[in-house]
Amino acid sequence: MNRKLLPGLLMALFAAAPAFAFDSFVVKDIRVEGIQRTEAGTVFNYLPVRVGERFDETQAADAIRALFATGFFSDVRIETEGEVIVVVVDERPAIAQIDFVGVKEFDKDALKKGLREVGLAESRIFDRALLERAEQELKRQYLSRGKYAAQVTTTVTPLERNRVGINFSVQEGEVAKIRQISIIGAKAFDADDLIDQMQLTTPGWLTWYTKNDQYSRQKLAADLETLRSYYLNQGYLDFNIDSTQVSITPDKQDIYITVNVTEGEQYTVTGVRYTGDLIIPEAEYLALTTLRPGDTFSRERLTETTKAVTDRLGNEGYAFANVNAAPEVNKEKREVAFTVFVDPGRRVYVRRINVGGNTKSRDEVIRREMRQLEGGWYDAAAINRSKTRIDRLGFFDEVNVETPAVPGSTDQVDVNFTVKERPTGNLMLGAGFSSSESIVLSASIAQQNLFGSGNSLSLGLNTSKSSRTLALSFTNPYYTVDGVSLGWDLYHRTYDPTDFNTVSPYKTVSTGAGLRLGWPIAEDDQINFGLTADQTKITTYVDSPRLYQDFCKDFGCSGPQAAAGIGEVSVSSLLLTVGWSRDSRDSFIYPRKGVYQRVYGEVTVPAGDLRYGKLGYQYQHWFPIGRDYALMLNADVGYAKGFGGKEVPFYKNYYVGGIGSVRGFDQGTLGPKFTDTDGDITSTGGTRKLVTNAEFFFPMPGAGSDRSFRISAFFDAGYVWGEDPATGDKQKIGLDDLRYSTGLSFAWSSPIGPLKFSFGHPLKKESDDEIQRFQFQLGSVF
Repeated sequence: MNRKLLPGLLMALFAAAPAFAFDSFVVKDIRVEGIQRTEAGTVFNYLPVRVGERFDETQAADAIRALFATGFFSDVRIETEGEVIVVVVDERPAIAQIDFVGVKEFDKDALKKGLREVGLAESRIFDRALLERAEQELKRQYLSRGKYAAQVTTTVTPLERNRVGINFSVQEGEVAKIRQISIIGAKAFDADDLIDQMQLTTPGWLTWYTKNDQYSRQKLAADLETLRSYYLNQGYLDFNIDSTQVSITPDKQDIYITVNVTEGEQYTVTGVRYTGDLIIPEAEYLALTTLRPGDTFSRERLTETTKAVTDRLGNEGYAFANVNAAPEVNKEKREVAFTVFVDPGRRVYVRRINVGGNTKSRDEVIRREMRQLEGGWYDAAAINRSKTRIDRLGFFDEVNVETPAVPGSTDQVDVNFTVKERPTGNLMLGAGFSSSESIVLSASIAQQNLFGSGNSLSLGLNTSKSSRTLALSFTNPYYTVDGVSLGWDLYHRTYDPTDFNTVSPYKTVSTGAGLRLGWPIAEDDQINFGLTADQTKITTYVDSPRLYQDFCKDFGCSGPQAAAGIGEVSVSSLLLTVGWSRDSRDSFIYPRKGVYQRVYGEVTVPAGDLRYGKLGYQYQHWFPIGRDYALMLNADVGYAKGFGGKEVPFYKNYYVGGIGSVRGFDQGTLGPKFTDTDGDITSTGGTRKLVTNAEFFFPMPGAGSDRSFRISAFFDAGYVWGEDPATGDKQKIGLDDLRYSTGLSFAWSSPIGPLKFSFGHPLKKESDDEIQRFQFQLGSVF
């Protein structure tokens, strides 16, 4: 057998001169040798010649290049036996399996998925270059997790049928921790105070969760900028970070960070003046200036000033205003003055308002909340107001707005609102738990954004230890185009706290229907009207307080012990409600700033049996602190009084205590107490209420930008005053009666409903107060 190696391979791959030439010939047959897994047909498909065709050196070179390009072969040769072409190949091995040994930090399936995306997977052709890249990437991932001592060893084991097994053997080692952070050159501030400004820190009681004791180049860069901002905000205009050194011990377990700084001198502001095309009176600019002559320089306050001026110009239609502050530094006197250059640019108007991201909500639901009009002058305040109103709908987790310039135009912008919808419907068959109500069984269907129309409809059945409710409600927030809302309610409620040891025993069964009307009178203000017809059956017992029994007698108690006020009585009422509310909070679900206040009152009309009125006022103020924190102050007062010779029905009393009022005390237990014949002490509620709360909110560590998790530290105070159950005398209001508590609270807007936990510690309590430090509630009750 006489074979000739064609010089086409050398010509194609190395451009070398051929050792000899061969004449073209007509192919009688083609054979493929060396294949084990690859089909012969695959090789034939890449050959530029078929049996019966003439074959030359150019075709040979093309065939070799094409077969190499497949990546299936490590070597390709073309030989001839007379007029027969013989294609000889050496196949690359296939990957039979990939194993990981010693990997604990990462999920093995996730690692295999990542390797598959780069071409390294079982049944694929083995490529050593890809394996080396995968090994280096795995090492880099361990470095990013702070495991600098990690060692990765790869082993390739040949297997039968030209296959290989790949094994990643990992010795992870321990996570390297930051053992010391040093700031050299700090004199004006204590080094520990400066380190407290940084995110990176040495190991502490919470760093196992935050991972802030693990070095990260990105975190260090952010900390250095934070350090720079801290000094500049304290007046150190010449502050400079000279160098940073990060060192690791030989065992790669401990990291030491050293920051060298030059503080410079502290500067005082001598003046701020404005120049350029001012557009509006200079007095308005000065009113927006937060940096005054004589103040210590603060970059933060200077930035606030330029932003306030930019926003003010935006309200006049100047969307692209440039406001820049130029310093005039006197190093000898350590003084600085600023000249603020104002360039308003061209006044622009809005071409289009676009809405995106709303897959369920109709455009009109979003557009009717907008205060910026298409074709009108650009108004930054109106756009921000529109964003706030859309966010307050409660239909969206996120609301973002952009104002890009219209291409080819210098005086037009588009306003693009993008929303991220949240689930607004709830179909639930299940159980919840409450520290006061034990198990709460519920079956409900509710939709706050019915068919994307913005209307809300709910039908629910809830049952707990003390109450059962069947309710049907509907609200149309835009019954008219002016924003007049219309709603109605149907309900059947049973309340029986007899099994509680903290609330005086009685039972009510109420059935009613109501109509609600809301009327906007200003941007943030609304007045509400309601009319409800109610029929309530009240049952009193032997151990009910005397005022409960007196109520039963006054309204015609029936039963064997009716003369003593023990039995049943049914009363009807027609209740008129009137209210006013003002809501300037930035979000309905996750507020951080703004004010919410309301005045609410209800009074019975002569058509019913009852004669009473109630008046209440609530004031809630949110103060943003930094980017992620907020302080909430809340006050809620209530007053009820009977008229026409009638008293306030006892089941309409106010109750204070528990989640929603004064945490750390059992639900509804603060106020007048009644001692029954068995010596049990229970609460009767009252006709005058005062509740105040101060709560500091901060994000859940590790939750990132997810606003549905919130932790807070709170201080609560409150009490109710009513009639003395023993004498019937009205109690005098005294602030000395207030009960106080403090503690921590956790809230989560979970997919199944709101979840709340609180741990409260009473600061002031009396011997007959019911204490309940840990309280929780899952889900909400109609």
